[in-house]
Amino acid sequence: MSLSRSPSPRRGGGWATPGLTTPYDSINGRASPRQGYGESHFSPEASGSNVTWASAKARSEEVNGYPSFSTQNNGFFSRHARQLSRRLPSFHLGGRKDYGEKEKLGRGRWPSTSGSKIAPYIGRTIWRMRLRIMLMFAFVMAFVLFYVTPVHRIYRRSAVLGGGSKFVLILAANQGGGVMEWKGPREWAIERDSVKNKKKYAKKWGYDLEIVDMSTKKRYAHEWRESWEKVDTIRNCLRKYPKAEWFWWLDLNTFIMEPSYSLQRHIFDDLASNTYRDINVYNPLNISHPFTDEHLDPESRSAVGDGKTESINLIVPQDCGGFNLGSFFVRRSAWTDRLLDIWWDPVGYEQKHMEWEHKEQDAFEHLYINQPWIRPHTAFIEQRKINSFPPGACADNGEDPRIHYRESERDFVVNMAGCEWGRDCWGEMYNFRELSNKLNRTPWEKFKDGLSERVKALRAKKKKKPEEESK
Repeated sequence: MSLSRSPSPRRGGGWATPGLTTPYDSINGRASPRQGYGESHFSPEASGSNVTWASAKARSEEVNGYPSFSTQNNGFFSRHARQLSRRLPSFHLGGRKDYGEKEKLGRGRWPSTSGSKIAPYIGRTIWRMRLRIMLMFAFVMAFVLFYVTPVHRIYRRSAVLGGGSKFVLILAANQGGGVMEWKGPREWAIERDSVKNKKKYAKKWGYDLEIVDMSTKKRYAHEWRESWEKVDTIRNCLRKYPKAEWFWWLDLNTFIMEPSYSLQRHIFDDLASNTYRDINVYNPLNISHPFTDEHLDPESRSAVGDGKTESINLIVPQDCGGFNLGSFFVRRSAWTDRLLDIWWDPVGYEQKHMEWEHKEQDAFEHLYINQPWIRPHTAFIEQRKINSFPPGACADNGEDPRIHYRESERDFVVNMAGCEWGRDCWGEMYNFRELSNKLNRTPWEKFKDGLSERVKALRAKKKKKPEEESK
């Protein structure tokens, strides 16, 4: 029997079969050199023609790396990663039996099933889109942080950032207090809705809210000054909130229709364009303006005062009958303290209270007409900015574009002024409350309402069909 691969006849020689002996073997026929890797590579006695895989790899590292030392795979994290990988258990999960790698002997491949391909694909996709996913996650976290947690209220209330702490809402509640007149269920319902509306708005924008009990008190009852207490109340609020700048008085019959409007963006960020100083722009009382007396200073004789928004200390709307103090703004200043002291002075009340039908409102009109120092610091604002009227106020048809509420233009506040004189206060408050809820629905609420309306329409059609067939 002849062997296909017969050994060499020489001791230590290579294969006799042609092609099995490498051209790099030594001339004496040995299959490998006697010297080790270190001797053959570094010894000067080594043969230059005897090239092996180890020597070629060493020479390659000398060319491509550093001859004196090597840092490849010798870092801190690489060493610890290798140590951790050696300690990990190996599992044989089936698959090809003939598969193996030199560095991972004994480990089989994952089974080539359809389910095993989905997870790597998802992982690679997520890794490629990691930047977009991180940005989306940051956006969601910012949204949750500012609109779900109280952080956005802290931001809005901050005097430096949102500026909410500079504003105070003053709401007159418990009008009459059961002394001037008995309060029934409708009156209590009006008060409940009005207070809830102001609390929600003040909380949203970080404003302070002062709810004032307007019940008849002995300090006023002795001289029947029940409608003058708003002047005294504002004075008390100036002392109670020393860091606030603007104070917004609101009557009980008012309702904030657009809680998404902040006072800053709606009015105070652009106070110059939202107010006017010259009463001749709209002058239902026909007040002569400005003063022409020569002894007055130029500012008092000017129609617009000094023309600077910093000098505005009182913002008042005007309705069809003149000044309206159902919704107005007062600014903290020495001028304001002086005005409130004179306004509250009982001397003026004792002399004119029989003539002033609207009490504190007529008293301020009297001061504006006769006191030159008041006009340069008083500004007027369009009524529909902060004090729109319902159709029944100031006119029967309710179509005055200066005064009456416009749903299409989303007026800020509505004031049911004079509703106790022949109109339904609760009916008006209820209708405007429902309208405000409808106008300020979220997209999800609009979707649900639209879906329910379609269902109702389909049911109505089904009911009409049998009726038409019976006819």
